[in-house]
Amino acid sequence: MAAQVAALTKGRLHKAANQLAARHQALGRLHRRYGPPSLWARPQGFSTLVLIILEQQVSLASARAAHDRLAQRLGEITPEGLLSLDDSDLRACGFSRQKMGYCRGLAEALIRGRLLLTSLAPLPDDLVRQQLTALKGIGRWTADIYLLMGLLRPDVWPVGDLALRRMLAQIAGLDTLPDRATELALASAWSPWRAVAARMLWQAYLGGAASEPKSCD
Repeated sequence: MAAQVAALTKGRLHKAANQLAARHQALGRLHRRYGPPSLWARPQGFSTLVLIILEQQVSLASARAAHDRLAQRLGEITPEGLLSLDDSDLRACGFSRQKMGYCRGLAEALIRGRLLLTSLAPLPDDLVRQQLTALKGIGRWTADIYLLMGLLRPDVWPVGDLALRRMLAQIAGLDTLPDRATELALASAWSPWRAVAARMLWQAYLGGAASEPKSCD
């Protein structure tokens, strides 16, 4: 097994962002305009994975609101607590029927020992993805966001993220959103700091950069 990659810290994040800004014109422009990106760290564990599942294909605000209502209902979001709620309880929190199933499946996997979240931290990225995506409702994007924000891995690119695809189109001067192959090819230039580049692009996206005229290096 490969040696564990050191997790990002605020200091490592800012140092890497400075390096990327110096080496890549598009990221340099964003860095000068929007400043250093946030670490956006999330606690490791069940509650964070539930939030990421809720974020699938909906706004971050609506996902956060559903997660907050669940936390208010349970106090602490645990597998046992979530499984104690029926469909009407979860619907009142803002869960769709599909996401009820996904989160219950995750809760059951943890209770039955089919997945041990505390064992993921020492594993390389690919093995973390393999264990998480074995569960229904957890795809590549969900696993990558957990790697990026929960485990703070430095070189993870959450392929398919709509905000990142929009930002890639903007900085690369594309007329349409990039497909998967193009997205991965563009992001490969930022390895071994793709998770840092993603944060820089998210920061710019939240600042309104995706609505600006397209530009190329």
